[in-house]
Amino acid sequence: MGNTFIEVKSNGVVSAKQGSNSRFPYEHQRKAMECLDIIDKLDDYSTLVVLPTGGGKTYTASSWLLKSALNKNKKILWIAHRQMLLDQAAESFKKFAYAEIMPNVSSFNYRIVSGAISHDRTIDIVSSDNLIIASKDSLGRNLQALDAWLDGEKEIYLVIDEAHHSTAKTYRKVIEYVKRKTDHVKIIGLTATPFRTADSEQGLLAKIYTDGVNLGRPVKDNKGITYKIDLKTLINRSILSRPIFESHSTEEGFGDNLGKDDWDKISHLDILPDNIAEQMAGSASRNKLIVDTYKKNEDTYGKTIVFAVNVVHAITLAKLFQKSGVKAEFIVSDVKDMVTGVTLGSKDNERKLESYRNGDTKVLINVNILTEGVDLPQTETVFLARPTVSTILMTQMIGRALRGTQAGGTAYAHIVSFIDDWDEHIAWVNPESLFVDEEADFSDNPTEHQKHELRMIAISKIEEFAAILDDSVDTTAIERVPFEKRIPIGMYAFTCLEENGMDHSYQVMVYDSTYEAYEDMLYALPALFKDYGVDDEFIDDKTLTAMADHIAETFFTGEMIPPYEEADIIHILMYYAQYEDIPKFYTFKDIDKSRLDVAAIAKHIWDEDMGPKKKAEYVDSIWEDTDDNMLQLFFGRKVYFWRQLDIEMMKLSSPDIFEDEQNVKYGKREFEDMPLHEIGEYNPNYEKELRNGAFEEALNDSGCYVCAECGLESEYKIPFQVDHIIPLNKGGKTVPENLQILCRKCNTRKSDKL
Repeated sequence: MGNTFIEVKSNGVVSAKQGSNSRFPYEHQRKAMECLDIIDKLDDYSTLVVLPTGGGKTYTASSWLLKSALNKNKKILWIAHRQMLLDQAAESFKKFAYAEIMPNVSSFNYRIVSGAISHDRTIDIVSSDNLIIASKDSLGRNLQALDAWLDGEKEIYLVIDEAHHSTAKTYRKVIEYVKRKTDHVKIIGLTATPFRTADSEQGLLAKIYTDGVNLGRPVKDNKGITYKIDLKTLINRSILSRPIFESHSTEEGFGDNLGKDDWDKISHLDILPDNIAEQMAGSASRNKLIVDTYKKNEDTYGKTIVFAVNVVHAITLAKLFQKSGVKAEFIVSDVKDMVTGVTLGSKDNERKLESYRNGDTKVLINVNILTEGVDLPQTETVFLARPTVSTILMTQMIGRALRGTQAGGTAYAHIVSFIDDWDEHIAWVNPESLFVDEEADFSDNPTEHQKHELRMIAISKIEEFAAILDDSVDTTAIERVPFEKRIPIGMYAFTCLEENGMDHSYQVMVYDSTYEAYEDMLYALPALFKDYGVDDEFIDDKTLTAMADHIAETFFTGEMIPPYEEADIIHILMYYAQYEDIPKFYTFKDIDKSRLDVAAIAKHIWDEDMGPKKKAEYVDSIWEDTDDNMLQLFFGRKVYFWRQLDIEMMKLSSPDIFEDEQNVKYGKREFEDMPLHEIGEYNPNYEKELRNGAFEEALNDSGCYVCAECGLESEYKIPFQVDHIIPLNKGGKTVPENLQILCRKCNTRKSDKL
């Protein structure tokens, strides 16, 4: 009989390597380890180590733990939310396990635990495991699996990767469980952005991370940080390169024929459906844009890694680059060459990688296999020719170009995104959003701040501009609004998790028209969650939709142009469910809106009485303004700018252009005979007036709203709904004297009776 087992990488024994580690820590990594030595003198602690993207968090932590924990036979529990993060951590421990830092032990046992097929389960955990690297959800569902492993241990090291997520309920549950079961727990949180969310979340994080290092001593209440260095410092030290962001609109749309399963696959799994991937890979104009963009700035971009949609796309792009005179290669997992029939594998890939390293190849195209682990110094540019909803994958892709000159890389990193049009909102990751909390422009120059903010806004405006350009879509309402009011005043930026561990980065754009509604909504969230009895980290779809509808009819009434997005409300609710806090609001205070005032540009053209030729020359001159390129940054495509300019010109030449000629006298239906939500479709401001009036009537002397049926009182509007005293189907009218507020329970009970 043959073997009855297979070899797996999810668990094993790591033996200490002989010789010396060839990787020497940078100054900031060495300093972080020294600070960990200081705080490790405490019997218990909970602290953060803050190193920015590309700063080597995993290397720093694993190297220190090999010496300070495993070398002393202390157990480690390392938790994270993604399979990719777990595998990275395991590889780091294996790679840097040298005898010189582990003189007291010859080996240690490790185990990776998650829901992935390639990993072990919580039931596989045994007492002899020295290092457990586990997903927070797997542990959260079966905390008792740790009992035997923790039994008798006096001291445990608990490491939380991406620690800005650790205020989520499952993380807190795991932390509290381990603390209850062990006398001394030493908690180390690793993050690039400790306070990525609202300033108030520092309070939540401070409840977890209570210890830090100050002036060479361990201290309480030091924001819970043992060591911190920012991105700007690492760039100034040339350890990281300075990122320069660009985006190019492909003018291609791929959302026409997507069903719900397709949207779910994209949004929740970061998987493009095969038919969409084929369309993107086969788009001649899109591929030409990618190649032409490189050719136009070949000297600037230099050695470039392109992330393609699929294997066919990688091969196609390689041929197009080669045809244009650029030395390019593709590397993919084992694949049969479509022309020769020869299978291209790891040996062929290594040959191509070596050609790229020595400079013979300038462009290397791949499908997600150059995100980590391969040493490619001197990469100056990354082309993002495939979109992703994963912040981790985006971080890894752009990280290929972030090695500074002191790390064998380059001074500048060009991050070039290719943006497609999608009919529905998908939260594709904007690479620049990953640096929101890390002063993404890395400059004190106001113009650079302004450009950064414009790039953040521009992607959110693509759908609006495209819709206005599409004659089949009625955009009259938004065209009426002064253009300046269509520029966001700020955004809520946050990251939250899905049950499968996928992390999503969201930017909710806020306008003058929606700012007050969002403020009121966020203030009412504690009451909303209490009213719906939601205490879980993840809300089921039915409840989430009901809560979003309740929010919309309570706060987002009246005319709002630009309007709010229902998906934005849902994302904020998802965030609050996990962290019990509100996301941070970033103002776009640095944007000089006057430079984007299309109405003012149109007025200048009108006042100067420019003819077609002079007008075109003037528009070209301001569009090509090399000082700041604000119009290009904001509109992306010149045709979008021209369309907005034409609209403003029409307002000047024909003020009544947006007023329809009425040649039909229609019948009437009184608002008082219509339900509130239907009134809102025709006169949103009147609907808002009626709803607000009902709430005002329900206020008592204490400033609380009171249910007309059971007398429930609350300072919030959220527990209540506006109700017709006499229902419409019983002859009632939608008039102030027939409106009241009921709590949801009483309203439901009344509806059931009717």
